[in-house]
Amino acid sequence: MPSIQFTLDDLRRILLEAAGADENVDLAGDILDTTFEVLGYESIALLETGGRIEREYGIVLDDDDLSDDITPRDLIDAVNAQLSLSDARAA
Repeated sequence: MPSIQFTLDDLRRILLEAAGADENVDLAGDILDTTFEVLGYESIALLETGGRIEREYGIVLDDDDLSDDITPRDLIDAVNAQLSLSDARAA
């Protein structure tokens, strides 16, 4: 288990910082399994979000982790997998 866990709240915060939110989307709602495309985030917004995650958490995400057809759950899982790898390398 990683010592740092990336959560939906972390993702919401970074999404808002990086790209804001569409006024028709409630990020506080149940968005875990809604694609980023439906949430109103296109690839440029996701690249900015991914860049912020990488800088803040010291990880590197694959381009596939940042496509607009994935869900927040997918991205959170990808971030936590990278955090686990970082922890394993540090041990």
